[in-house]
Amino acid sequence: MQLQTLFEFAYMPPILLEQLAELAEDENWNYRQVPADRPYPILFNYLQHTFMRLSEENKVSEKDGAACFNTGLVTELQEAIYAYFVPNINPGQQRWKLDAFVKESDRRLLPFGSLPGLAHYFEEPGDLIYDARLPLRPNLDHIMSDNRERFPEPFRAMETYQLRVILDGAIQHAIRRVARNYKTAIPNYYRPTVQGRPGKGTLQLLLPLSLTHPRKADLALAVYREGEVYLGATILTLDMAYNNARLIARPDSEWLQA
Repeated sequence: MQLQTLFEFAYMPPILLEQLAELAEDENWNYRQVPADRPYPILFNYLQHTFMRLSEENKVSEKDGAACFNTGLVTELQEAIYAYFVPNINPGQQRWKLDAFVKESDRRLLPFGSLPGLAHYFEEPGDLIYDARLPLRPNLDHIMSDNRERFPEPFRAMETYQLRVILDGAIQHAIRRVARNYKTAIPNYYRPTVQGRPGKGTLQLLLPLSLTHPRKADLALAVYREGEVYLGATILTLDMAYNNARLIARPDSEWLQA
């Protein structure tokens, strides 16, 4: 079964994204480093990927001519927020239309009885913790050749060997930092695009890369575990890293906060 995206499932009026931002507990849903082409880009990304995961887990409920899913967000009073859909009356378009974001106590959700649960991203809690006893093998050639544009200036224009030395030092510093405080490594959910379609998602960990100051992260290194080894897959800008990490939880580490 092909994974369904939120836009394939339903029409979503743009104004409702603002409604959700106002209904949910206060959070910065905008990028820190670069301007975005839409309001609340982090929230937009969060909704799209949360829906895809819920779709995989069969946690999108349909009943009595309506549909809903658990956004994973809560109000200031910690009441769960659901996306509520009604049939789309426009022929030839998506089957559903997003009608509103509603609190769990909203009467429109009564027909569903047992409401759908949260998106689930991991099986073992231990997968969320970086084991500093294991070796880390970063793919430095890929990071420097294919992701050079993600580096801040002046590193973007550096000679390859010079950048490699700096990057290797930043990675070793990150490992020591995580060894002192396991919360430094932030869980990250990454879903690749395969032949133009969303692929299978994987759990990764993000490590801070400090290129200019020991307490300031400039980039994030995405790593994943293969047996008894961590592989460093790629680097992310801090905006990209927050986008991916926010799917699992609101990051509370000081180096990756919106």
